[in-house]
Amino acid sequence: YIRRNTVMEKRKYLEEIERTIQAGPYQDSWESLCQHVTPKWYKNDKFGIFIHWGVYSVPAFGNEWYARYVYRKNSPENKFHIKKYGDLNQFGYKDFIPMFQAKKYVPDEWAKLFKAAGARFVMPVAEHHDGFQMYGSQWSPWNAENMGPKKDVLGELKTAVEKEELKFCTSSHRAEHWWFYNYGNSYPCDVSDPQYQDFYGPSHGPSHDVNDIYDNPPDQGFLEDWLVRTCEIVDKYQPKIMFFDWWIQQVAFKPYLKKFAAYYYNRAVQWREEVAIDAKFDAFVHGSVVKDIERGQLSGISTDFWQNDTSVANNSWGYTEGNIYKKPESIIQDLVDVVSKNGAFLLNIGPKADGTIPEEDTNILQEIGKWMKKNGEAIYDTIPWKVFGEGPTLVPEGHFTDTQHFDFTSEDIRYTAKSNSIYAIVMKWPGDGKVILKEVGRKAGRLRTAVKRISILGYDIDPLFEYRDCVEIEAHIQADEYPVVLKLEIL
Repeated sequence: YIRRNTVMEKRKYLEEIERTIQAGPYQDSWESLCQHVTPKWYKNDKFGIFIHWGVYSVPAFGNEWYARYVYRKNSPENKFHIKKYGDLNQFGYKDFIPMFQAKKYVPDEWAKLFKAAGARFVMPVAEHHDGFQMYGSQWSPWNAENMGPKKDVLGELKTAVEKEELKFCTSSHRAEHWWFYNYGNSYPCDVSDPQYQDFYGPSHGPSHDVNDIYDNPPDQGFLEDWLVRTCEIVDKYQPKIMFFDWWIQQVAFKPYLKKFAAYYYNRAVQWREEVAIDAKFDAFVHGSVVKDIERGQLSGISTDFWQNDTSVANNSWGYTEGNIYKKPESIIQDLVDVVSKNGAFLLNIGPKADGTIPEEDTNILQEIGKWMKKNGEAIYDTIPWKVFGEGPTLVPEGHFTDTQHFDFTSEDIRYTAKSNSIYAIVMKWPGDGKVILKEVGRKAGRLRTAVKRISILGYDIDPLFEYRDCVEIEAHIQADEYPVVLKLEIL
């Protein structure tokens, strides 16, 4: 590995970024960035796979924030680490990197599984808060091409997913690295060792609670480093979506967010590709990017396309031993609810350190794939109907609500639409085979034309129905716990 991260080279790249912004149709202003249009393919595809895989999958304990909490004295991660690996002055987080070899990583198999699951785009994390890049980078030697797997993990996956005609996307969680290791500043450990500062640094501030994180703005050097790292991902991999985690809404980031967005959008114009940025809260101005809600949903239809990102496990994004997994039917119900409200569904999995996808994750993806193969017509290329749905079960709005368990009933219906079809997705098929659709009946006043036919996707049967004040349907089918889709064709 030849270190090329000189001040002069970084300055040249920053100048190139500036030239690209000045020469392109998008400038680094909110007025200009709000002219960007969300890609049609994104609105049509609806379903993607998120992947949290990195050095944190070696200890496989707690969650993907192991790198931070292991340096917090007396935390569960700290106690686990000292007992199993020894003192952090002798064996720190960096020492997991040689153990992260990914010997069983076969990206072609991953891509085939994702396609079989019905996903249309794939989004691996390029760099998490721990600062280990899952690709070859000129800005730091602490990357997967130079250490650990000693291969361009990101590049290999891009090749594999595009071979399966899936869209390659990626995410950067670099912003939080500014403070991620700062628990290690309060006592002797490898975080403060000068020879590892390029990895652990800046570990800024002696943070001991979340409020200190918000009162800890990054400096210009870190922000410029963030910008060149992120633009490097764009230039090397041409992702169709760039996703950012939460901390970039800090005021200090704002000028750099605008520069990144202008650069990325302009580069996409050069590639003749349609791209998008996903971000949370108010990091970017409303209308300039796609809003993302982490582990949460909306209570109604959004006029703007949005995205939910969630995981197959309730307790962690990355692989841990003893992950608490959701049921496939619950995940499918969430997908349906999100799409009915004009959203896309990004589902995360966490591979093991050796590169294998856990059996539980695989089973969930396979079950989703079976459902999508039968019912994908009601998901892909659809738009929200006049109302998202009906029924007694209320889905709370906001971040971090997906760990709540919703007992959907046969009265809970979600709607999507396409051409002259309305899809009524029954969240749980009733035992007596009788379903009532109130929102498409005459009484609701939303549908003033005739329903010429009702069919059930995946079943060779046309149910009996009456179109009156409510649409009353009866069909005796052998349904599992998964949602059942009624297709209403109108004149």
